[in-house]
Amino acid sequence: MRLCHSNHPLSLRPLLDLPGIQWWPFSRRGTVPLPSHRLPHRHVTTESPASQPGGQGLVEVLGQSYPRDDYTNVTAKILSKVGRNLHNQAYHPLWLIKERIKAYFYESYTGRWGKRLFSVYDNLSPVVTVEQNFDSLLTPLDHASRNKGDNYYLNRGVMLRAHTSAHQRDLMEGVRLFSEHELFASVKHGEDLRLFELGGRRTAEKQEMHTLEAVKLVEFNLKQALTRLIRHLFGEDLEVRWVDCSFPFTHPSFEMEVNFQGRWLEVLGCGVMEQRLVQSAGADNKIGWAFGLGLERLAMVLYGIPDIRLFWSQDERFLRQFRLPHINDPVSFQPLSKYPPLMNDISFWIPADGFTANDFYDLVRTIGSDLVEEVSLVDQFTHPKTKKVSHCYRITYRHMERTLTQEEVRVVHRAIEEAAERELGIQGRF
Repeated sequence: MRLCHSNHPLSLRPLLDLPGIQWWPFSRRGTVPLPSHRLPHRHVTTESPASQPGGQGLVEVLGQSYPRDDYTNVTAKILSKVGRNLHNQAYHPLWLIKERIKAYFYESYTGRWGKRLFSVYDNLSPVVTVEQNFDSLLTPLDHASRNKGDNYYLNRGVMLRAHTSAHQRDLMEGVRLFSEHELFASVKHGEDLRLFELGGRRTAEKQEMHTLEAVKLVEFNLKQALTRLIRHLFGEDLEVRWVDCSFPFTHPSFEMEVNFQGRWLEVLGCGVMEQRLVQSAGADNKIGWAFGLGLERLAMVLYGIPDIRLFWSQDERFLRQFRLPHINDPVSFQPLSKYPPLMNDISFWIPADGFTANDFYDLVRTIGSDLVEEVSLVDQFTHPKTKKVSHCYRITYRHMERTLTQEEVRVVHRAIEEAAERELGIQGRF
């Protein structure tokens, strides 16, 4: 979700990101990540006109061609999803979540004359440079988020964005920015307080150029705004807690967890923006906060949608459940498929170099398509003499409209085995 503070000196282009899961590194022990992709894969958002693979030496996306190189790993299956714009399809569950978030910010944040303090943008290209996606956000060269196995690269210099903040420099995703007057106006003796200090040092609580008073007020405003947003979505009695964490583009940084139906779930990441990012967007005299969340995750929890494949469904039985008189009306999702799953395992020795689990997940998704409900690594071991590593994956197959036979599944499963040997260099144990 892309929300931007309107009182900003830049000329803002029409943007708003598809609600893909944003790159705020979630997951710690003791909490349960929100339901995400049943079939694990790299992060990708999907919007704008449909894309198709290009010629043998090219990748074509949004009418533009990009030369392939040794880093190219985007698949035809992923490119086929670009352009669906699920978040802009009226009464789609992702559209409902987006509209509820928009309504909250529009209603909660207005200026003195009723002017909205936030703008929503809707047409960002998913193709960005590696510099936009990582370097412009102060992401270290050795940061795990740059891994080839966790991203879709068109080539070494261009990729499908992994998070909406790839457009930070162009758009200024501050979510909310404060001038000195705006931040301290309601504070007693606020005229004596300042946003910045000289000769400061970075601590766990603040950046070197920020005053502690400014950071604490921004942090309070950030947590108050996001707590109200999440309670607007989940209910006013929702229990919320905050956990300190670390992101390259905010400091201090936090994750919000909510106690939903007896489980603590991670729902978003946020923090005080690194001042170098604020300065790069031309707002040198301001301080701001930013947050990232994924609409798919929220929709799966709020509406009880068990399988992410359903978001791409054009089945009227799915879509009509979300045609509501009002966007805030509750939805009790009724499952489409009660047909039994079929589970088949695949075991193989992985090559010494170059293998990533995400490449195997992509291959399964490409061949098995919508028949594949889930893939999980169920066993691995290292041979005591040869030191070769073996993986065993369990693939769950389920059709949404009928019962599958083992004979049907075996044809697909065999195709996956053959392709894995041919394309990933594995040595089958099947």
